[in-house]
Amino acid sequence: MPNTFGKLFTVTTWGESHGPAVGAVVDGCPPRLPLEAAEIQVELDRRRPGQSEIVTPRKEEDRVEILSGVFEGRTTGTPISLLVRNADQRPGAYDEMREKFRPSHADYTYQAKFGIRDHRGGGRSSARETVGRVAAGAIAKKILALGPSRTDPAGTAGLASVGGGVEIRAFLTQVHDIVVPAEALVNFPTLAEVEATPVRCPHPETAARMIERIKAVRAEGDSVGGVIECRVRGVPAGLGEPVFDRLEADLAKAMLSLPATKGFELGSGFAGTRLRGSEHNDRFESRAGRVRTATNRSGGTQGGISNGEEIVFRVAFKPTATILQPQQTVDVHGAETELIGRGRHDPCVVPRAVPIVEAMTALVLVDHWLRQSAQGGTFRF
Repeated sequence: MPNTFGKLFTVTTWGESHGPAVGAVVDGCPPRLPLEAAEIQVELDRRRPGQSEIVTPRKEEDRVEILSGVFEGRTTGTPISLLVRNADQRPGAYDEMREKFRPSHADYTYQAKFGIRDHRGGGRSSARETVGRVAAGAIAKKILALGPSRTDPAGTAGLASVGGGVEIRAFLTQVHDIVVPAEALVNFPTLAEVEATPVRCPHPETAARMIERIKAVRAEGDSVGGVIECRVRGVPAGLGEPVFDRLEADLAKAMLSLPATKGFELGSGFAGTRLRGSEHNDRFESRAGRVRTATNRSGGTQGGISNGEEIVFRVAFKPTATILQPQQTVDVHGAETELIGRGRHDPCVVPRAVPIVEAMTALVLVDHWLRQSAQGGTFRF
């Protein structure tokens, strides 16, 4: 179904930008997982609007309510329904968009597909939809952090996470033409380093330049895009499928399903095309009793299956489509007209996309881990 993601650990999101609420239904969550609303709230607070001077000023508390699937602080194995009420809607700011198509928005394509659309803030196409993803991703992140069952220390089908749990870290590496120096990204960043600035770049000098650029384009009524890098450590070798459901393919689908995304690359990515095989191959070696690779140009997967190294990928986000400048467009009747963006918008969506990228990564990994358990851990021959 078009609003559901995953095969065994599934997430269905619902709601529109200026409707009464948004949310998600999570199905397939293992039972007895300790879970409180406050744990989900931590991730939603990282995503919510109005958190700094470089994001949209829309004021939403984004308080999550757990409606089902949790009893006495533990998941029951039944669907978990999550609700977040919209509080700061201003649909009047979008009256002009009822008749006019916003350039590079989903207005025209939704109209062409459905013959009807919710023009208030883009309706379903708004990034407000990602509230449900982040809430669901918070549950997946907790499952991954805890690692395999204590009653099965080796992990189902022999897949034990490295170090007892999986850690996901996303951060900005680029805003517009400002790029973090490659030598500054050698180490796995801490959460504190990422969250130290509102732009969520772990390199302070580059972060300062990014913030100034975002402020400058906002003052001009314009916008910029950027790149998020995501690293995952603690993933065992063996997750993923050989053909259509390759781990990197599902990660790519997860990332490109996010609003404003325009590109995805894993490991060496497009830069790898400039290398020869003798330069690009990751040599295997034995280290601390495990098969490891001396380099990680593969980005943590080979043949669509995780190899136990860090999973490393990057996601490109376009400049925010809504800008506060006059733009030429057409109306629903095909007549040429002019439109000036109104409402409250991010001059750069990338900083608030960091927790969304992490959430989608967690959803993919938990789903694949459960699939591996179903195929390789239930029957032993």
